[in-house]
Amino acid sequence: MPASLPAHFAARTDPRAERGRNHPVLTVLTIALCAVIGGADSWVEVVQFGKAKREWFAGFLDLSHGIPSHDTFGNVFAALDPDQFHACFLAWVQAAVTQTAGAVIAVDGKTARRSHDRGAGKAAIHTVSAWASANGIVPGQVKTDAKSNEITAIPALLDLLLLKGCIVTIDAMGCQTAIARQIVTQGGDSVLALKGNQSDLYHGAGHLFTDGRATDFADYQWDAVETVAGEHGRVEVRRCWTISDAETLMHLNGEGEWIGLRAVAMVEAERRVGNTVVREQRYYLTSMTEASVVERAVREHWGIENGLHWVSDVAFRENECRVRVGHAAENFVVVRHLALHLLKGERTAKIGVGAKRLKAGWDAQYLRTVLAP
Repeated sequence: MPASLPAHFAARTDPRAERGRNHPVLTVLTIALCAVIGGADSWVEVVQFGKAKREWFAGFLDLSHGIPSHDTFGNVFAALDPDQFHACFLAWVQAAVTQTAGAVIAVDGKTARRSHDRGAGKAAIHTVSAWASANGIVPGQVKTDAKSNEITAIPALLDLLLLKGCIVTIDAMGCQTAIARQIVTQGGDSVLALKGNQSDLYHGAGHLFTDGRATDFADYQWDAVETVAGEHGRVEVRRCWTISDAETLMHLNGEGEWIGLRAVAMVEAERRVGNTVVREQRYYLTSMTEASVVERAVREHWGIENGLHWVSDVAFRENECRVRVGHAAENFVVVRHLALHLLKGERTAKIGVGAKRLKAGWDAQYLRTVLAP
């Protein structure tokens, strides 16, 4: 497995009583991670994977007490401190991956639907994750409090991240003055989506671009870009405009509460299929003035939907997972993200993540390749 992984995860505290430690925590974590990479989505499946690969695991793990039971896996992950476990994951990711200047970090939330436990009065967990689009990794995640929402979780998540030189994109829930200020303070740039939760700004931006387009932006300092792509009879045209003159921004940001605001942007997405044309317009507050950079950031933001949320649901069946006792659901999300990072980092097999999981389950040599990028 990755040489630095045991060193980082060895820092977590074993939550079990001394008399209940037949299996070292690192053994439990390693088998669970390998099993999830190899297609396991429940503790029963993790145990079966461990038993099928026992001889292979015995080559580098302490199996003096055999493969742990599914109760042992469940109890360990339920008891592990999720903040500490996530901190170990984050430290490993930051040590293993170099973030390039201008990298887009998309922030968005997702609910693991089957993680609820009605009998215990426990709601499904909702996590806010960061997605580094260039690397295809999750550099951080935070679970929202039961009686809170993403607005309080996003600042906590940003605190964990290295934002200097990066572009942070967040949907309308995160379009808050405090969040914009925090991104600037941490050395990052921002592209924050505007919707009805910022009603005055949203409608102001709409009127601004309606006037600008009608007058060919004669009265504004502006920039624009257009991209065209298509396949299988579908053509997608994306246009982006930014308005960045000081007078306009002063009108929108009269009290100066939006720290770092340098432009307001509009992105128009046009899809053509045959004779059917559909257009959608979105508005953004941003710390950047170049339309091409803003358009790229907005486009890459949706990678968190396709590269993380969709893959989690389809390739890892996250919404079907019934791991829910204690902290197990939250910790299991971390394991899935770690598995996803390792599977995406393996580039010799030109197949999707789901197929890679099957291959890793069948072929121990390929599993070694995934674990040792």
